[in-house]
Amino acid sequence: MTVESTAARKPRRSAAGKTGTTGSKAAGTTGTRRAATAKKPTDAQPELVQLLTPEGKRVRNAEYDPFVADITADELRGLYRDMVLTRRFDAEATSLQRQGELGLWASLLGQEAAQIGSGRATREDDYVFPTYREHGVAWCRGVDPTNLLGMFRGVNNGGWDPNSNNFHLYTIVIGSQTLHATGYAMGIAKDGADSAVVAYFGDGASSQGDVAEAFTFSAVYNAPVVFFCQNNQWAISEPTEKQTRVPLYQRAQGFGFPGVRVDGNDVLGCLAVTKWALERARRGEGPTLVEAYTYRMGAHTTSDDPTRYRHDDERVAWEAKDPIARLRTYLESETDTNEGFFAELEAESEALGRRVREVVRAMPDPDHFAIFENAYADGHALVDEERAQFAAYQASFADVDEEEGK
Repeated sequence: MTVESTAARKPRRSAAGKTGTTGSKAAGTTGTRRAATAKKPTDAQPELVQLLTPEGKRVRNAEYDPFVADITADELRGLYRDMVLTRRFDAEATSLQRQGELGLWASLLGQEAAQIGSGRATREDDYVFPTYREHGVAWCRGVDPTNLLGMFRGVNNGGWDPNSNNFHLYTIVIGSQTLHATGYAMGIAKDGADSAVVAYFGDGASSQGDVAEAFTFSAVYNAPVVFFCQNNQWAISEPTEKQTRVPLYQRAQGFGFPGVRVDGNDVLGCLAVTKWALERARRGEGPTLVEAYTYRMGAHTTSDDPTRYRHDDERVAWEAKDPIARLRTYLESETDTNEGFFAELEAESEALGRRVREVVRAMPDPDHFAIFENAYADGHALVDEERAQFAAYQASFADVDEEEGK
């Protein structure tokens, strides 16, 4: 696998012949009926912050340039390395799930710039509350990527100590982590610390009541929190236009704090906008909503089939905006980055893939009876009964194995 591979194999074409730019979910159950309701492209889109175009050209922005003005060529190469290795890890995890080594996987393919840019904007003392797809942010926070896989393999309930990296465990319940982040941010404010909090969520989560409550509390209490919404256009099979009549970042206005839309495939833009929002929070100016306008190149999870509800043409259009390709173009044209750097990174990415495979396959099975511990401080009759029933169930497999041996 080369570092330029945008992941993924191209999905097979939808049964509906004619294509549009954005599909929509129809009442029918077949891919043909869903695809037939595809939305026509709109002429006007809200403005978004962009510092690096899909062609790899630097765009000047008076408001946000100061937040990346001092970035060096080495730091740019570091951002590129982050995105490449994150994509390589993600691709390996997807392959492991297909081989039966993981029960499920939620790919970040296409969202690397949003995650790496925002993740690198945080300070060590900031606290991050992710969903279940923030593998790139975890990388930036220093979490070993192999620790992300234990839960998806079913051998633990998280895999890392959240307080070691100020990176909370993955949250499967949609949107609830925004309330956790708001509460934590309110606590930071009461402590008088100048650190901040980042809460990640997707466009689908923006329709959840928990997110609205988090917006309300954070605004009223002026909490130092950045709500970072990765709008990847699809909440599983539900397109964004089925969730909101206004751009997501504009929702912040109704709660009394600013919102901004950034090109989510522009790592420099995401870095600058997130730094700006975090500095606002540190100065006591309250929350900010950042909408990173990006695209989920793969399936929602490995149990999903996106060819049933969206067109290949849509994906192809977004492939031209690939976050890794545009930064490579910029590095090659505007810095002294040579082919040796890319070759070394290719070797490093392959080594990472091998390590991930080896670690996952060597993960020990959990203690089957650990689930019964720490349910109550003292003994409990019902737990004891359930433990005994489970022990008998486990023992039944030994009896079957013994019979088969005979």
